Amino acid sequence: MIANAKAVAHGIRAMLYVSGESRNKKHPERITRICDNFMPQEMDATGIWTEMKFATMNHPNIKNNVIRMEISPAMEHTENFTVDDWRQLWNDFAAAFDSQEIRDKDGNVVSPCTNVSGSKSSIWLHEESKSGIPHLHAIVCRVDEDGNINNDHAIHLRAQRAAEKVARQRGWATAMHIHERNIPQVCADCMEALRELDEWSWDGYRKRLAAKGYDLYLRKDKKDVIRGYVLCKGNTRFKASELGKGRNLTASRIRQTWEKLHPEQDKQKAKQAGATSKPTAIPTPKPSVSNAAMQKQQPLIRQSNLVYEDYTEYKSNRLPTEFEHDGKTYKRYLPDKVIDFFNDEFDYRELANWQDLQNLAMAYFTLLTSPYGEVSSGGGGGSQSDLKWGRDPEEDEVEFARRCAREASHRLGIQKKSGMKRK
Repeated sequence: MIANAKAVAHGIRAMLYVSGESRNKKHPERITRICDNFMPQEMDATGIWTEMKFATMNHPNIKNNVIRMEISPAMEHTENFTVDDWRQLWNDFAAAFDSQEIRDKDGNVVSPCTNVSGSKSSIWLHEESKSGIPHLHAIVCRVDEDGNINNDHAIHLRAQRAAEKVARQRGWATAMHIHERNIPQVCADCMEALRELDEWSWDGYRKRLAAKGYDLYLRKDKKDVIRGYVLCKGNTRFKASELGKGRNLTASRIRQTWEKLHPEQDKQKAKQAGATSKPTAIPTPKPSVSNAAMQKQQPLIRQSNLVYEDYTEYKSNRLPTEFEHDGKTYKRYLPDKVIDFFNDEFDYRELANWQDLQNLAMAYFTLLTSPYGEVSSGGGGGSQSDLKWGRDPEEDEVEFARRCAREASHRLGIQKKSGMKRK
C-alpha cells in the first residue's frame, strides 16, 4: 500500500477532478463517493469547496487551503471491498496520519500532530485508471472543526508512514516490500536495455528504458559530471545503487557493464588500434658506465617495496576521470571501485568542499603528490621521492584509496553543508 499527500491552492480544480465532474475524467461512472465528513451529504464539487472556504475564512493568509491525498492499496487486498470497507480504510489511514508527531534529533517537536480526522473532507473511490487498480482520493480542509490549522510540514512523509502503519496492521504488503519485490524486474529491464544498445550513450539508455515505461533522471554535480541516476515508474523510484549485482548498474560502472555485454566492440577497437599503431622505435643503446660511476650513483637511488601503479593509460576495469591539482587539470584512468569509493566517501550532497577533497585524494592516489611533499611530476610512474608514499604490495587499491581520503580529510578538513539532510 502506498499513499501521497500534498497541500494545494487549486482546491476547486482538485475537487472537480476527485468527484469526476472535471472534463478530463473520461469515465466518471467509475468514480464512487465514499463519504463526506463534517458537512451536508451528497453535495456537488462546488458545494463542497464552498463549505471548505467558509472554514478557512478566519485564516486569510493560508495559501494552500486544502490537502489532496491519494491512497492506493494492492489490488489483491481490496478485491472484495465494499463501500463500508473503503470508508473504514480511510478512517484507519486518517488516524495513522494524525498520530504522528515529528521531532528533530534533539527531541524537539518540529511538526505537531494534525487533525485530519476532525476536518471537513470528501473521499472518493476511483476505478477508471489504466492500471485498473482501485484507489482513494481525498480532499481535506486545512482548518479543522476547532479552528486549528493542519500543518503541512513533511506531509508526504506522514502519508508514507501512515500507509506503512495501516498495511502492517492489516498484514498487507508494505510499500517497501513491494519496492524490493520489483527490483529484480527493474534490474532485468536495465540489462535488457544495455543489450539492445549497439553503442553506449546515456541518451540511448534513456530511450531504451522509456520504451519499457521508465523515466531516467541523471544527477550531475556543478561541473556537469554524472554522479548517479534515478529510475521512475509511476510513483515508484529506484536509485542506481539499489540495482544490479555488485553495483554494476551505477553511473560509474554502467559503461563497463555495457562493454562486457558487447565483447565484439572491444575486439573491433583492438583491431583498429593495431591497424593505426606506429612501429615501435628501436631503442638506442646507452653508453656503458664504469663500476666506479655506478657505485657513486647508487646512494642516490632509494629502493622501496611500494607499488607505483601507472594510471595514465586505459585498462580493463578502469574508468576515465579528471581532477585538478595545483592549478592544473589531469586525466587519469582509475579503477571503478576506487572512483565509487571516492564518490561515496566525499558525497557532494553532504559536503561543501567535496570537490577539493576528491581532487587532493586522487592526487595522492595517482602519486602526483603525497602528504609528505612532492612525489613525481608525472603522476603515475615510478616515484623519484625519498619519502615512502605509495601502495604496499599487500594493500588493496581501495585500502590505499581510503588512506588517501583520510590524508586529504586531515589536510583540508570536512565542511558539512548547512540545512537539513535528505532522509
